[in-house]
Amino acid sequence: MRRRALLGVLLAAACAANAAPNAAEQARIQRLIAYVEAQTTIRFVRNGSAYSSKDAATFLRRKFEKMGEHVTTAQQFIEQIASKSSTTGEVYQIRFPDGRQVPAARFLGDELKRMDDGR
Repeated sequence: MRRRALLGVLLAAACAANAAPNAAEQARIQRLIAYVEAQTTIRFVRNGSAYSSKDAATFLRRKFEKMGEHVTTAQQFIEQIASKSSTTGEVYQIRFPDGRQVPAARFLGDELKRMDDGR
């Protein structure tokens, strides 16, 4: 009986580790990416290079396709995929036309809050 219980716990942990966002969270993540793409006046700064909002959205979609099974919520997407380089650890930035920069996590987090508040 102990073996069966242990096996059940291990199986549940393995399933949770390979979880992916449900349909509602998937839609929230896609909406965040679309929001980035629509902000045509910003630059997405990644590893020292600035990219257009369209290129940023393409990059985020591809990164999500590769790493999406590691997140289950839009907030986790922001924290684990869209905030920093998984290679260098460098924080992604959003550069506005006036030169001001904010961390991508803050930019996306603010939009997620607006989405959740219904604005």
